[in-house]
Amino acid sequence: MTEGSHITHTFNPVQAETRDLLSLRPASARISLKPGRILSRETGLHMSPFRGRGLEFDEVRPYQAGDDIRNIDWRVTARTGRTHTKLFCEERERSVMLWVDLRAPMFFATRGCFKSVWAARAASLLSWRAVGQGDRLGGLIFSENRHQELKPRRGRVAVLRMIHGLVEGTATQTAVRGDSADRVAQQALIRLKQGTHPGSLIVMCSDFQYLGEKSQQMMVQLSRHNDLLLLFIYDPLEKRLPKSGTYRISDGVQTRVIQAGSKKVRQRHEQRFAVRWQALRDLSSKPGISVISCATNASVTDHLNRHLGQRGR
Repeated sequence: MTEGSHITHTFNPVQAETRDLLSLRPASARISLKPGRILSRETGLHMSPFRGRGLEFDEVRPYQAGDDIRNIDWRVTARTGRTHTKLFCEERERSVMLWVDLRAPMFFATRGCFKSVWAARAASLLSWRAVGQGDRLGGLIFSENRHQELKPRRGRVAVLRMIHGLVEGTATQTAVRGDSADRVAQQALIRLKQGTHPGSLIVMCSDFQYLGEKSQQMMVQLSRHNDLLLLFIYDPLEKRLPKSGTYRISDGVQTRVIQAGSKKVRQRHEQRFAVRWQALRDLSSKPGISVISCATNASVTDHLNRHLGQRGR
């Protein structure tokens, strides 16, 4: 299997490998995570701007007419007997946080590569880009039996930590039932919130299965102080069945056989996918949240360049 026309080596479609994830560094130069716009063709070319870096404290100076009274430094004012105000400047560095879902349903694909591998390759590509443009890189890689928290750091060492976690994470999977999978996601969101500094860009790589209402509410809460980019990773067979044939599909716990020759079966199957996609579209209508759908048979580098490419910025 090859990845687009820009990378000639083959990669393992069922497990992420260090050599492959390291090789994505040159391709990362074609995309941008700086404040700008994401093109989401699936939602009618919806444009969603990144708000960019937050603000950090710079200095205190005497209050002047027109200053925002909400920025008055009351401690300095009380100590000096003269009103002082805080000044802020744009943060020189922003944190890019990657939330990578490696729960059991991510270990599936009929075309391209496993969803888990697609997520790992996308996370690696974005990691290289984040440190390349001077941002701090951190995140959370999680599954049913593993949560690896990576505090934001600068430079190549941050990428290597991320790649090491992704390689380890895609090497194993633990099957659990759907309700447990939602609790796992909730815990991962709680840990993400605790480790994320306001003003960060959060990229969530997942198929977003078993994310209940509480998890979605937590995502909205995160978006109030951060930018959220959702990479919705799916296999083409999850979206639409052929008009004939017998298919065995597993969510990591249960296996079911689908008879695609039945029109009703195809309609029910496609409706389940449509409900999940619509929930993500509804989330992306809220300020600070964007979504890009990513099929497992799409080139990671070409697909993200199409949506996050630097041209036109």
